[in-house]
Amino acid sequence: MKTLNDFNFKDKKAIIRVDFNVPLDENFNVTDANRIEAAKPTIDKILADGGSVILMSHLGRPKGAEDKYSLRHIVAKTSEVLGVPVQFATDCIGEPATTAAAALQPGQVLLLENLRFYKEEEAGDVDFAKKLADLGDIYVNDAFGTAHRAHASTTIIAQFFPTSKCFGTLLAKEIESLNKVLKNSEKPVTAVLGGSKVSSKITVIENILDKVDHMIIGGGMTFTFIKALGGSVGDSICEDDKQDLALEILRLAKEKGVQIHIPVDVVAADDFSNTANTQVVDVKHIPEGWQGLDAGPKSLANFKEVILASKTILWNGPLGVFEMPTFAKGTIALGDYIAEATANGAFSLVGGGDSVAAVKQFGFEHKVSYVSTGGGAMLEMLEGRTLPGIAAILE
Repeated sequence: MKTLNDFNFKDKKAIIRVDFNVPLDENFNVTDANRIEAAKPTIDKILADGGSVILMSHLGRPKGAEDKYSLRHIVAKTSEVLGVPVQFATDCIGEPATTAAAALQPGQVLLLENLRFYKEEEAGDVDFAKKLADLGDIYVNDAFGTAHRAHASTTIIAQFFPTSKCFGTLLAKEIESLNKVLKNSEKPVTAVLGGSKVSSKITVIENILDKVDHMIIGGGMTFTFIKALGGSVGDSICEDDKQDLALEILRLAKEKGVQIHIPVDVVAADDFSNTANTQVVDVKHIPEGWQGLDAGPKSLANFKEVILASKTILWNGPLGVFEMPTFAKGTIALGDYIAEATANGAFSLVGGGDSVAAVKQFGFEHKVSYVSTGGGAMLEMLEGRTLPGIAAILE
């Protein structure tokens, strides 16, 4: 696996695919610079070597060249984060890009305009990729969030750099962290899978059953399993057409010696609202008109025991509707257990939009081993797929 350390960037122009798809407020100020900060170590290494950097990214889902999606809005914040002035090219290909790239001196940084102003980017167009490739000497992919897309800048471009392409620090760390769970894990390995639907996690479950010792199932998925096992779930979210699948997962897990842990009690509410009436009930006996919205105390005690005995932990999906404080207790408790296990030497990886949001919201970001930056990309890796953006560098 080629990384930045395999190259000396002195007097070289590195063209880097970053994921600067950051949120902006109504005045176009960056409200969360995490993704820019995540790319800083890669950029710092290249500049320290005496190289220059050309950054390419997308922002939002523009239909053609729309100013509200222009990357010019993030130039000031990028300069601030990197600690160097960032130049801006008003296009990502053509004269503005080639002129700015040609004039770039060692130690300088250039940001290209939004790649998705061209439909050729998402179409994986070879000519478009070639125009991008012509701007730099070495191609670096540091955008895990888009590594599962065969776009021009994430995958196709790599063919123009047969021997001069590598992973950036962030992408290398993502691959390493996922491999630590999927390939080189220390046992016992526990996967915590939450979220609302079994259907969205089925391929992940099937792929990781061979790699884990324990699987904790929480969130809305719980009720599909409970109903399949003959329980009454009241008005809880439930995929009736996935009950056979739930039973098949339980059968497979038993066959493979994987212990499945499902909540035994839940915090039920008489309305989907933070101010609803609540009661703790047995998960198999949720009254009509009530719905399970968080894991109950007995369930959490069971989960704590499993987590604290684990050496490798994967967390993907919350245990309840954590966006409402009344139903966030289970997810916060889970975060506490994983933080404690990590402090005791376990390796913990958190990934997937909702889990990452919960980890940040409740202050667990620096108490786990690694927080993944790519929701869709991470899920596809957990499903056992080879991501095109990664394969293109390895070829």
